[in-house]
Amino acid sequence: MSPLTEALARRAVERTVADRQAEYAQEMRRIVEATYGLIERTGSLDPSLRDILADTGLSTQAFYRLFRSKDELLLVLLDDGRRRLVDYLAGRMAAVDLPTDKIRVWIEGVLAQASTPRAAERTRPFLANEDRLSELFPVEQRESVDLLVDLLVQPLTDAGPPDAPPDASRRDAEAIYRLVFGLLHAHLIQRTRPTSDTVGHTVRFCMQGVGLTAAGPDVAGPAR
Repeated sequence: MSPLTEALARRAVERTVADRQAEYAQEMRRIVEATYGLIERTGSLDPSLRDILADTGLSTQAFYRLFRSKDELLLVLLDDGRRRLVDYLAGRMAAVDLPTDKIRVWIEGVLAQASTPRAAERTRPFLANEDRLSELFPVEQRESVDLLVDLLVQPLTDAGPPDAPPDASRRDAEAIYRLVFGLLHAHLIQRTRPTSDTVGHTVRFCMQGVGLTAAGPDVAGPAR
């Protein structure tokens, strides 16, 4: 086979692979959005695969070509939701200047996910399944959580004492993440909304816990 023939054959294969990859990505997006819609309509914490396929119009074979299990789909949705939240929080944090303000709007923005029906319905099932998904997909779950924790590290470093241990900001960020998401989890499962007093108290508690003083008030909106 001549070099030109080989090059043309390789290009044809690459084009076919790229087309197939785009097709699969589109199908995955359909499944993700259909599952979001199903959860919002039914309030189910664990939608059935049958209902998911009925909403997408895809076959069982097509589903398992894309996902190894329904848990893997839930992992994708959990990661997708976290990435949307990261973008939302990053935008809010970029709009303020003081490190303490950035920490405050992060906390307020996370808790805002329990404040509107659409955000709550999209978030509730994935926090409910988080422990099981963490056991099944520990690496992917850790990477997803790190996206949210990383947003806090630099503001905590900037606001903290200059002689703090190198890993202090990371440990503080992890502690704030666990406390705030624990509160969010409770509100979502109980289908309640955190009051402004609860949010303010949480901000002050977290700030005091890492040796800082909370900045002024701010009103947080839903990410989704």
